[in-house]
Amino acid sequence: MKYLRLKKQADFQRLFQKGMRAFSPSLTMLYRPSDKMRMGISIGKKHGKSVRRNRIKRLLREAFRSAQGNMQRTYSVVLVPKVRDEYSFQTFERHLKCMIEKENL
Repeated sequence: MKYLRLKKQADFQRLFQKGMRAFSPSLTMLYRPSDKMRMGISIGKKHGKSVRRNRIKRLLREAFRSAQGNMQRTYSVVLVPKVRDEYSFQTFERHLKCMIEKENL
């Protein structure tokens, strides 16, 4: 299933204000039911320089792409990574799948 990217500031603000939250050791996921599957990533400068932030975003996009098959409905989702020393695709994917199961998405 293909997903769209969240790009507008208003979409991000709506999710941060009215979205439901799910937590894991490496991520916070904000979500709301939507007509189409959409995903955005919010990552601050405290994660490091642009090269490191872009790598984290690439890992999150791929983890979401592989984990979204477990979702029964369509949602708008914002992923917010927590500050860590090391990031890996397997960790993000495992935590996303656990959050999707736990929240019955």
